[in-house]
Order: sequence, then structure tokens, then C-alpha cells
Amino acid sequence: MSLFAFLGLHQSSAVVVKKITPTFWWAGMHNPELQIMLYGDNIGSCDVSLSSPDIALRDVVKQENPNYLLLYVDLSEAAPQTFNIILKQGRKETVVPYELKQRRPHSSEVKGFDASDVLYLIMPDRFANGNPANDIVPGMKENKVNRNEQYGRHGGDLKGIENHLDYLEDLGVTAIWLNPIQENDMPGGSYHGYAITDYFQVDRRYGSNEEFRQLVEKAQAKGMKVVMDMIFNHCGSHNFIFSDKPSTDWFNFKSNYVGTSYKTASVQDVHASEYEYKIAVDGWFTRQMPDLNQRNRHVAQFLIQSSIWWIEYAGINGIRQDTHPYADFDFMARWCKAVNDEYPDFNIVGETWLNSNVLVSFWQKDSKLAAPRNSNLRTVMDFPLMDQMNKAFDEETTDWAGGLYRLYDYLTQDLVYADPMNLLTFLDNHDTSRFSTDDKKAANLTRFKQAITFLLTTRGIPQIYYGTEILMTGEKSEGDGMLRKDFPGGWEGDARNCFNASGRTAQEEAAHAFIKKMLNWRKGNEVIGKGTLKHFSINQGVYVYERKYNGKSVVVIMNGNDREAKISLTPYAEVLPKPQAKDFLSGKTITLGKELTLGNREILVLEF
Repeated sequence: MSLFAFLGLHQSSAVVVKKITPTFWWAGMHNPELQIMLYGDNIGSCDVSLSSPDIALRDVVKQENPNYLLLYVDLSEAAPQTFNIILKQGRKETVVPYELKQRRPHSSEVKGFDASDVLYLIMPDRFANGNPANDIVPGMKENKVNRNEQYGRHGGDLKGIENHLDYLEDLGVTAIWLNPIQENDMPGGSYHGYAITDYFQVDRRYGSNEEFRQLVEKAQAKGMKVVMDMIFNHCGSHNFIFSDKPSTDWFNFKSNYVGTSYKTASVQDVHASEYEYKIAVDGWFTRQMPDLNQRNRHVAQFLIQSSIWWIEYAGINGIRQDTHPYADFDFMARWCKAVNDEYPDFNIVGETWLNSNVLVSFWQKDSKLAAPRNSNLRTVMDFPLMDQMNKAFDEETTDWAGGLYRLYDYLTQDLVYADPMNLLTFLDNHDTSRFSTDDKKAANLTRFKQAITFLLTTRGIPQIYYGTEILMTGEKSEGDGMLRKDFPGGWEGDARNCFNASGRTAQEEAAHAFIKKMLNWRKGNEVIGKGTLKHFSINQGVYVYERKYNGKSVVVIMNGNDREAKISLTPYAEVLPKPQAKDFLSGKTITLGKELTLGNREILVLEF
């Protein structure tokens, strides 16, 4: 046999790399360490070397499973380049090219979302179908579309969102939060996105990685930021890191299913038993969502890199981290710090679904309640305020209870928060009943207008769930899919198109017009986006509060009664600097004498 023929036989029997993550990286990152995961049959028996003199191979880690190799490399001296990872098994050699890209100009200066923004939450499968050709992808485990099935795929995608960026810009939102878009190649229920099977790949039924990057660029060109949903607590059971796991300690309870209690208050409970803490944090959501062990340093590095990869690749402005308290506290704190070390103005909001402001406040960066530990999580989700808002606008207000008193009373307790302006505030989202649970509530436009006015003028970062602007309804007891209905007009052949005024009912148009007016007034309004909040106790069922910044102010006066209310203006002299003011909502000039009479449930937004 000739030498050439021998080499050909030799090469054909070399190891096959089935997966490499991250798929590429960048030179010049703040943190020079990179973990490269190689996956392939019996790859763990290989010796490893690198072709580049600029890149140091610091560690080669083998796992219980011989199908994995973890390489830790130092990129301190590395320039953008393509180098080779050389794998040797005896005389067999496999060469794996790996690319270090050039970072985009000013990529480290990405601007995160803050209280000047309003986030618009979209479930991509249910918003709009811009490319029916990707509805079904051959080879994927859930390969059908049925819009009549509330837990099935409906076909919405990234192109559908892109096609309606003008609608969103016109509406006045300044940031788009997308429910997970990463691959969920699961046999069922994959539409919601929370069982990731590939951390570095957009689900092909939504589009491609490049299409997502283009969507981000187009949104940003219209002045809208993009927030990406991520999940570090768990992955999908069909993710290769679980179906052929590197080692049993990549998942909690040694990769055996033990359900969580969902009682994450035990994390900060000073009386909690070890059992309560462990079952809450380490327990699995479902058998189909195995719980990752972030205390494993390799898991931690894998997850941290996956988020930084998307920030650098797509230029996103923020991350919403799912089920934040269910993951290991110290790891999550390290992750937040790692992201902000790389991107100082980037923002992360953690889903902190807890039933009191004290419990939520524990998770915010610089919380005195968590000290000396620090979550490094700038923004937390104000679920307790959501609960109060979903009651306040249905009740009569008294000076001591009910209605708008709930909001006043709750905000008097903001001292528990390290930074109340960095709370995400919302009426509803994809996991809760919609603010308009049914048609009867949707028909109450006064209720809607009071709620939207409060949400968009109080402290914090407002979030609006898609369809709120057209009074979409949904009750959680009827199933999560009912909270995630298709936006009318997002599919060719829909009976009506609510993206256009001509397709909306008179009631829907009135709601849409109101929220559009409020959002566009709020956009760039520093008094609301940066201003302090001062409020007064309830008086005759009326709530008065001021936002003030740089010599300008907005005073909101809201009647929480189903009847006329007359109040003395003497107590409010400190926030009423002039005898007259223009009401933004009506356009009328309001005389501010000794007394003020408000109609039932009337709202004034006075600008000074």
C-alpha cells in the first residue's frame, strides 16, 4: 500500500466532531478565558494541541462521558484569526478549525434598557407569521402547525416581527422583549421556548441566527432596543448535554428527576430548613426540563459564555432571565457581574416571582437584605405591584383601603428596594392572566386608561404584553395557551387585521389610540424616565403624585371613585407651582384654585 493510500485510510477513521460550542468567539474580550466544548464519539481519548502561538491551552478537561472534551484557552495575546484545534488518537489526527472574530466597533458600549424605556413583550410563535415556509422543519420533533391547539405551534416567527416594526415604532414602544427564540427541539409544547435544546442556535421555525441579528439591527435603527429571554435554571431534555450528558453532576440530584417545590422564598428565609432550600433550588420544573447544576464550574462557564455570545453576536440590549431565584445565587451573581464587566451599560432583569416586596427586594443589586452577598442583578420584576394593580382599578378607593389606596400603600414601602427606578412594572405577562381577563373587563375603558396611565407614569421600567393595546383577553385557569393567543392579522387570511386601524373595533381603536398617545408622550420624556417620585396619601378617594426632573414636573391626579370627588388643593401646594396647568390627556387648561372637582374615575396629567 502506498503512503498516500495509508494516509487516506488513516484520515477516514479519525474522530468526528459532532458539536462545538461556542461555534466561534471574538478576540479582545474583557475576559480572556474561553471554554471550548467538543462533542463526538470517544473524543475524550484524544490528545489536544493548538496551531496558534498566540493562544495558550491552559487546561484540557475530560468528563465521565468519553464523548466530551472541554478546552480552556487563554486569549490574552490573541488577534482575530482562524486557528486549528488538533486532536490526536495515536497516529490518527483530526483538525478542527476555530474562528476568533473581530469585535464590532463599540460593541462593549451597548446601551441597556432603563426607566426611560417601555418594553413590549412578544411571544414569537403567537405574534405574526412572516414566513410560512419555516412553519414545519423536516427532522424536528414537533413537525406540525395547528392554530386551534392552544399548546401547539402556530407559526409565528422573526420575519413576522420584522414585518411589524413600523407598527411597534408608531405605537411608541422603545424596547422589544422576545420570549425565548433559541432552539426548542422538543416533541411537544415547544412553542413557548422554555426548554432549550441548543443555546447557540435560533429555532429554525423562527428563522436563522442571521435573521435574528438583522431583526435586532432593524429594530435599533428605528430606535427600539431588543431584550432576549434566557434560561439558566434548566434546559430541554432533548438537549445533547442532557441526552448524552458530560457527567451526572451537570444536573441536580445527579441527573435524576426530583421535582421542585416552587417555594423559592426559602432562599432568603432565615428559618428555612436545608431540605426546603435544596428542593426549591435544585428540584426540576418538570421531567422534560432537567435542572442544571450551576455549581459545576464547567456548567457555569458554558452558561455565562452562551449569554455573552448572543450579546456580542447580535448586539442585543438586554436579557430577561427566567426563574432567576431557582438557580444558584452565587453563580447568578457571578454571571451578572461577568456580563457587566464586558458590557458596563447592559441590563438584565430577573424573573423574581415572589409574593412580597421584601422577598423581591432581596434579589436586587446592592440589597441591604442580602448583604454581604450581592446578586449584581440591576432589575427585578415587581410581581407584588402587578397583583395590586390587578385589584386597584376594580375597587372603590377609600382613604384607608381598597382601590388606589393599594398603590399608595405599596409604594410607601419602596425603602426595601435598593433602586425602585430599576423595577420592571407590568399589568400582566405570558404567565399570568391578562389584565382584561374577559370581555366585560375589556369593555371598561376607564379601568384600562387608569391602569395604563399609572403604569406609564409611576416609578420603574414599564412592560406591556403584546395585544394589551387592543384589549386582548385571557384567563390563566383556561390554560396558558389562552394567555398567548394569536395577534389578529398576524396570519394571512385572518378575518381581521388589528395591526391596522381599519381592522380594529371602535373599542379596540379607542384603547389603541390612548396607549399610543401615552407611549409617544413618554418617549424621551426625562421627567418620567429619570424623575423623582413624590406622592400624597389618598384624600376623598383621590391619589395625587408628582414626577420631577431638572426643573420640570408632571402631576398625576386620579379619582378612584365611581362618583364625583371634590378635594382641597391646599395639601398639594408643594407640587402645584402655578395656578394653571395643561392636562396632557384632554389638552385643556386646568385652573388650580382652592378646590378641584373630578368626575368619576377621572384622570389628569398636568405638566409644569
